[in-house]
Amino acid sequence: ATSRVSGLKLVSFVNRGRSSLSFRLRPDRLRISCAAKPETVDKVCEIVRKQLALPSDKAVTGESKFAELGADSLDTVEIVMGLEEEFGITVEEDNAQSISTVHDAAELIDKLCGEKSA
Repeated sequence: ATSRVSGLKLVSFVNRGRSSLSFRLRPDRLRISCAAKPETVDKVCEIVRKQLALPSDKAVTGESKFAELGADSLDTVEIVMGLEEEFGITVEEDNAQSISTVHDAAELIDKLCGEKSA
């Protein structure tokens, strides 16, 4: 996922009450990236495309939000069921409710697959 910082211009680090380091932020260069494996993201994109019957020219990326792709709550449940079947995992309801993007789903899948193999 990509995050933007807005309204924050200068960051200072303070050591024992004295400012020791400060720098200007360049929000256009600050990005937080997804920790999910690229192959997991790709597979989730495929499943989302299939579950929502999206045309091949409709872009589905890690940043894609299910709602922006036209998914309602029932579609999201079906996407989660498809992910469970494909990856052999069980997604608890509270985790399922926190999934709104492809990256969210991919990160959760990698986490659950890691727990399953541990």
